[in-house]
Amino acid sequence: MIKPLRLAVLTPAETLVEVKEVKWVQAQLADGSGISIWPGHAPLLGETVSAPLRYADETGEHVLNLEAGILQVDRGGVTILTSGLANLPQV
Repeated sequence: MIKPLRLAVLTPAETLVEVKEVKWVQAQLADGSGISIWPGHAPLLGETVSAPLRYADETGEHVLNLEAGILQVDRGGVTILTSGLANLPQV
């Protein structure tokens, strides 16, 4: 059985988000592609751009506007290292 993902969004100063069980995570990568990460995803290291991070947990879907950073996927889940929240224009 595949375990749910753990999501951690970290800045040098604080933890913005730490969720133990997420269903999926969506991020925008620096090469212009979007990525959807589901439980069981292969390990990955990628650069993100300033864009919304989307994820879903048992309470529903969430959006967090983040500055550019680094995304790491491992067996434990998804970790995003960023400088902080982004002030993105509303679409």
